[in-house]
Amino acid sequence: MPKTAPKTRTLDVDISIPCAEWSRSLPGAEAVCRQAAAAAFHAAAAPYEIAEASVVLADDDLVAGLNRDYRGRDGPTNVLTFAVAGDSGPPAAAGAPVMLGDVVVAYETVAAEAAADGKGLAEHLCHMVVHGMLHLLGHDHRTDDDAARMERLETRILAGLGVPDPYATGREGRRPGADGHG
Repeated sequence: MPKTAPKTRTLDVDISIPCAEWSRSLPGAEAVCRQAAAAAFHAAAAPYEIAEASVVLADDDLVAGLNRDYRGRDGPTNVLTFAVAGDSGPPAAAGAPVMLGDVVVAYETVAAEAAADGKGLAEHLCHMVVHGMLHLLGHDHRTDDDAARMERLETRILAGLGVPDPYATGREGRRPGADGHG
């Protein structure tokens, strides 16, 4: 009996960079985002064969506006996610990609956190994109158990990308969006 080849799961990532400082400070930002998003998508065992996601490399002003308008919170945060998959819209046609949603990352906040934590901007951006993608794929950190599961998965994905554990003692110690925004 012939074996069928395993289906390849595909993620298409649209990158938008409305904040020019991302490109100036980190010329490889787009590649970092694509690699981090793909790693999270494949590691999280998403139930989608073909999916799309958007990553927006924004500034603090844009993120603060989104945070205010959609979350009712003042000020920027490091990463915001807007999930689409699982919403009560019509199902995707057979073979069509599932739109997961948007990950929006704030330049000034992420750059300041990276500097304060003694890590590179690329490393911290990678963490923010992985974290945001996991939210788009249904993971959350509302309870301690959920947070522990999500942090273990993040740490495993980041290790595969060569990024040290951001939750290890002496490192970041704060969860992305821990202020309730991410």
